[in-house]
Amino acid sequence: MRITSQLICQAADQLKGFVGLNRKTGQYIVRFSEDSFGMDVADDGIIPTSEFVWAADSEQGMTLKRELIQLLLDQNIDDRINITEPLRVYMNRQDVPEIAAVRSLVQG
Repeated sequence: MRITSQLICQAADQLKGFVGLNRKTGQYIVRFSEDSFGMDVADDGIIPTSEFVWAADSEQGMTLKRELIQLLLDQNIDDRINITEPLRVYMNRQDVPEIAAVRSLVQG
């Protein structure tokens, strides 16, 4: 199977869970319910994992950040987060620039 940028972006959009910055430790943590962070993570700092891996680089453009995906990989819960093969390939291909894309909300 050939891994394309489109498949990598789809894999990023299918990530599960939520990420929050623990104010005490300064480290990002992953949970599977917004309610399970407790007092150490501010409510307005909880974001879906699928959005966490994207960073704004212009008004509409975003970059799929390997550094942020690595933070998820370091949690060692790949199956629960739903890290799939396209994201693994993306992480292993350091010779290829990070993916930049224009993202927009699609009403379903």
